[in-house]
Amino acid sequence: MSETKYDVKRGADVYKMIFHSRVRSWILKGVIKRGEAIVWRSGLSGWRKPEELEELKPYFRQKDKEDLKRKKQEIKPSSFPKKRIKNILIIEDEEDLCWLLSNTLKDKGYNVIIANTISEGAARLKESPDLVFLDLKLPDGDGMDILPKIKEISSEILITIISAYGSEERMEEARAKGVCSFIDKPFTEESILGLISRFSKESRDSEQ
Repeated sequence: MSETKYDVKRGADVYKMIFHSRVRSWILKGVIKRGEAIVWRSGLSGWRKPEELEELKPYFRQKDKEDLKRKKQEIKPSSFPKKRIKNILIIEDEEDLCWLLSNTLKDKGYNVIIANTISEGAARLKESPDLVFLDLKLPDGDGMDILPKIKEISSEILITIISAYGSEERMEEARAKGVCSFIDKPFTEESILGLISRFSKESRDSEQ
């Protein structure tokens, strides 16, 4: 069965014979928003808003859910005062991810400390990290278990949860224990550096 094709009109531009998969991608990426485009396909008597078509409605709902999740993950800057970030501790058991994250951070001039378990992470806290990237699923237990220890060392240590297993309940629990931000796997270099910039005193100073 051939893939459905659409004509898509956005403003003065008309894109003809756009595959269903491309329209889906545009909706999920926010290129097409509710009320900002109309579409036509075989079987329609005229142009329609994409959010009115049954086959496209699920993508708008999915986009809404993703936008809501991102909004809930955002932390108001005032909640965590900006600070100078130099030493970064990564508590993560995936060696490839540690290597990639470490190289990215080192290239930007950060001192990087790596631990692959909760016990190793607890031991490396003596190296005074300014920021901790913490996985939730570790070989010797739940990453949440080390949060009180981190805050005991210093309440000013910034903690970011990195995980593919986060839920809204877990996020709320982490916030209550002093976590400042969350980032889902897989993530990009830009998202990591952008997150650090949100909490880095240097980025604020450079803007003044």
